[in-house]
This record gives sequence, C-alpha cells and structure tokens, in this order.
Amino acid sequence: MSDDKTLTVKALSKASDFHPEVLRLFDRYVHGLTSRRGFLTSASTYAAVSGATAVELLDALNPRFAAAQKIPPADPRIKIEFVEIDSPQGYGKVRGLLARPAHAQGKLPVVLVIHENRGLNPHIEDIARRLAVDNFIAFAPDALFPLGGYPGDEDKARELFPKLEQPKTREDFVAAALYAQNLPDGNGKVGVVGFCYGGGIVNFLATRVPSIVAGAPFYGAPPPLDQVGAIKAELVLQFAGKDERINGGWPAYEAALQKAGVKYQAYVYPGVEHGFNNDTTPRFDQAAADLAWARTLELFNRTLRG
Repeated sequence: MSDDKTLTVKALSKASDFHPEVLRLFDRYVHGLTSRRGFLTSASTYAAVSGATAVELLDALNPRFAAAQKIPPADPRIKIEFVEIDSPQGYGKVRGLLARPAHAQGKLPVVLVIHENRGLNPHIEDIARRLAVDNFIAFAPDALFPLGGYPGDEDKARELFPKLEQPKTREDFVAAALYAQNLPDGNGKVGVVGFCYGGGIVNFLATRVPSIVAGAPFYGAPPPLDQVGAIKAELVLQFAGKDERINGGWPAYEAALQKAGVKYQAYVYPGVEHGFNNDTTPRFDQAAADLAWARTLELFNRTLRG
C-alpha cells in the first residue's frame, strides 16, 4: 500500500467519515446485492466528498484483521486446533476451529460461533479465541470448507459463498451444534453466537436444535415465522440502529416470539451501522460493541454454567 493510500485509509477510520450512501452501497456489496464494479461505479459519485477515489473507499472499508486481533493463536492461555466432523445430511464433512482454555478446571460450556458470509476468516477465529480466554470452549465451523475453505481473501470468499447449497450448509451447522453439545470436555450446555449471515443461522438453529440453551444473533435475519414456536433457547438479539435491511423483519419476528412465549431480550444500538461489532472495519462502534458483547457474555455465563 502506498503512503498516500495509507493516509487515506487512516483518515477514513470510522463510519462517520463516509457518506451514508457509500455505507449503503458497501452493505449491498458485502451481501452480494451488487458487484465490485457496481460498488466502484456508484461510489465514485461520493468519493470526492471524502477526498478519496472509489477504490480507496473500498479499501478503507475492507477488514484490517491483523490490526484488530486481540488474542493471537499462540496465546498461552488457550489451546486451539482444527477438527473435522461428519455431517451425514450436509456436505459430508464440517471443519472448524476448536478453541479452549489451556488449563480448564472441570467441564465447560460450549459456544458455537457462526461467521458472516465470508466463511471462517481471521476475525471470527479471533472471536473464538476470545471466548476461550473467557473460559468457554468455542467451536467455529467454516461453511466454505466443502469449497476449499476460507480462501484468505474477502473478495474471493464473497464470490464463493453463493455457490454453497444453503439447505446442505444449514445441515452442516446442525451437525456442528450437536458436536458441540457432545464434546467430552463440555458440560452439555451449548450457546450460539453469530454475526450477519451467522446471526440468521443462530435464529435458524434455535428452531432446529431444541437442546440449544442460549442464542445471541447479531443483526441476523429471522427464521421462518411458522417455526418460531419450536425455539426453546433464551435469546439476546442485537440490532444496529441504521440497519434498515435487517430491522424491517424484526416486528413480525418479535410478534412470533411473544406468541410462542420465547424468553428474549432485544437491543437496538442507535446510530450504528450493520456490522458494528466487527472491530476490523470502520463500521465498528466501540461503545455499542462493548455493550453488546457484555450482554452476550452475561447471557452465556448465566445460562450455560452450573
């Protein structure tokens, strides 16, 4: 990266540095609703406002994994390994990162960590390691494993993701949840946390796996409303105030949760963007993320331990 480009990225370090339409365009790009070329063409209209080119805007919005890493893989407090499990009804095999405390005392609760629509990237691996430091066993499967796994590049990952057969992928996540529940070092209690696409998978798994005790979907799509009555887990749902795409489905989902008598709490964080918990990008909001994560840990500590 040239010095000029580095300065541009540093100057565009938070969501308020971008024109709102650029953030909307990036959200569409991230979720496959427009191409890279489509983003660049449309964003060029707003680039001059930020003193940047459209390419520099996209570069500034893309993740900075190394800079945001909190728990390195070699941290002595944890043990990590990659494991493969069978998924008879899915693609056949699930591969994921298993992270646990290095010196656990007794059996521990397990948290399944579900990634965004780019597969098991370094940020989600770091989330799993953070949970291990907080005295959980964390299992983070990679939906892209049948297609070769996370390719090491966010653009390539976005291109791969639509090639998955989602019914099979969802069965892989069901298999991952059952594996987590039956880990020998686990206490049999499983919680699930997920982000964006992964938030939607949390909602789905709650309808399919009644033994899941707790779920924390971050800005995730609701499950089919006629299946909400099957949810047994307690939910803490996290929403971004500026996330019209996801928030539009919440009123009907909330009505279904209330009708089914599901125990839940929902929080909307005002003024923040979809993806506010992801500390690798300018959409990250420190205050909202800290509060949302504290609420997530409170849920898991309260419901999964003991």
